[in-house]
Amino acid sequence: MIARDKVVDVIRGRIDQAEKGTLFFSNSFPEYDDEYVGKVLSDLVKQGAIYRLSRGVYLKATMTKFGLVYPTTEEIAKAIAERDNAEVLPTGSAALNILGLSTQVPMNPVFLTSGSARKIRCGNKTITFKHGVPKNFAVKGQMMRLLVQAMKAIGEQNITKEELDGISEILRKYPEKETIKHDLTVMPQWIKNTIQQIIKENKNV
Repeated sequence: MIARDKVVDVIRGRIDQAEKGTLFFSNSFPEYDDEYVGKVLSDLVKQGAIYRLSRGVYLKATMTKFGLVYPTTEEIAKAIAERDNAEVLPTGSAALNILGLSTQVPMNPVFLTSGSARKIRCGNKTITFKHGVPKNFAVKGQMMRLLVQAMKAIGEQNITKEELDGISEILRKYPEKETIKHDLTVMPQWIKNTIQQIIKENKNV
């Protein structure tokens, strides 16, 4: 049996070697008991080695005079998805910003997840993970998934020519030809009609 001090040394050593911005969870050290690892991580929070973002979510971060330097919301979402073996999908203003259809950086981004719902506080931001039904993840193309969520946020009656031009450019750059046929069958009808019209009008898409 490995001595307690040895386990702590191993966990602390891996954290020390990790890059700033790395997230850690209780199951980040699978060779040890999750509950015990959680206690060690809590102790390291008290020592200032890591910071607790949410229950069971810890961050190795840089502290500046302006406060903690956090990973991007996408990086946090990806890390949690990998930990939970789940899918995550940016929605609303987060999807619009990632695609470049909006310059507004969301203060409180919302992600759909096939895993557990939770909220994570990052400084003055709150990242919300909402459990999404399977149909939200039916679209296979990674860019198309984002595009569907972005178009939902805009709304059928509010979409502008500038936004349509932006969508056309996205489709040109990321045609996802292997999945587009399937994806058109599972997205909302108005989004399907809009994308099909863009493809029809632009032979390069």
